[in-house]
Amino acid sequence: MNYDSYIDYSLEHFVPAKEKWNYEDGCVLQGAVYLYQVTGEEKYKDFVLNYLNDFISEEGKIKGYKEKDYNIDSIQPGRVVMAAMDWLPEEEKFQTAVETLRHQLENQPRCEMGNFWHKQIYPYQVWLDGLYMGQPFYAAYDTRFGKKENYRDIKDQFMNVRKHLFVEDKKLYMHAYDEKRVQPWADSETGLSPNFWLRAIGWYLVGIVDTYEEMAEMVFEMREALVPLFQEAIEGLMPYRDEETGLFYDLVALPDLDGNYIETSGSLLVAYSILKACRLKMINPDIYLPIGKAMLETVHDTFLVKSGDHFTLTSMVEVSGLGPGDKRDGSAEYYLSEPIVADDHKGMGAFMMAYSELLRTESEA
Repeated sequence: MNYDSYIDYSLEHFVPAKEKWNYEDGCVLQGAVYLYQVTGEEKYKDFVLNYLNDFISEEGKIKGYKEKDYNIDSIQPGRVVMAAMDWLPEEEKFQTAVETLRHQLENQPRCEMGNFWHKQIYPYQVWLDGLYMGQPFYAAYDTRFGKKENYRDIKDQFMNVRKHLFVEDKKLYMHAYDEKRVQPWADSETGLSPNFWLRAIGWYLVGIVDTYEEMAEMVFEMREALVPLFQEAIEGLMPYRDEETGLFYDLVALPDLDGNYIETSGSLLVAYSILKACRLKMINPDIYLPIGKAMLETVHDTFLVKSGDHFTLTSMVEVSGLGPGDKRDGSAEYYLSEPIVADDHKGMGAFMMAYSELLRTESEA
């Protein structure tokens, strides 16, 4: 098995995706936190702390971060900073950084239905991605430092997404929703974008399971409301698995479209969510645990390939989005025009997350 070899090489040769605070790096950092939790190996903890020490000053200022951008993606690494708080409680800069991110959520613009805007430049828009970027941190903060009084708000934001972004006849979630129905990519009647994008669906599933884990069990009603959402979403997704690989296409519902391809980062997010949901007893492990394991193993066996003296993780889309303005129109042609790359941080992070859950499963067997 080449899991450890790939991850070790990737972390040893890691280069930040951007010079400023970003969720792409945050995905890798979160994977490292999970691997440290399950293995206890200091190399993962050291990787996280070295990164955070570069990006968070002694005064707690976050490199390149601007609250007024109201970018929900910027919230995602916040749980990693909370982990650093646990490891080094004497380092006040981590608490300061966490409070900075929480302050953004306090002021984050909202849609009329109550959900956070995706970004300042994406007004009145809810993207599936944003549920992962914001809600697990929101829940973790409220569990640890709040009074759990925001659980209802968190739950309601998921429920609003179910109401507005779920397409009943396909049993899938669309990538995004424009409440005002003014964006070029938005349907004039539904406000929905026109295609089902795999990685966005993966982010949403991960958003549910990670938020569920961060909520206190004692607030049963709010926490358990997420379970049927996950069950419905994963059941709806399963018929779209590729028969040969058991993975998913970049455009989930269009497997026969010329140029469409098996996409690994989104498939890994789905695998991680399944493995974790089985551990948390959100779904039946007798049914789903073999599926989650098989998906991760297929990525490992088929898409993790030797490149010189190391392994590289292939077949992942670099990025996909909608707008702003006339840019990125949400068409199938647009999605399939984005570069297919290897070792993108988002896919690397998803691989690490899924592997951490596989290790948890094996340790508990």
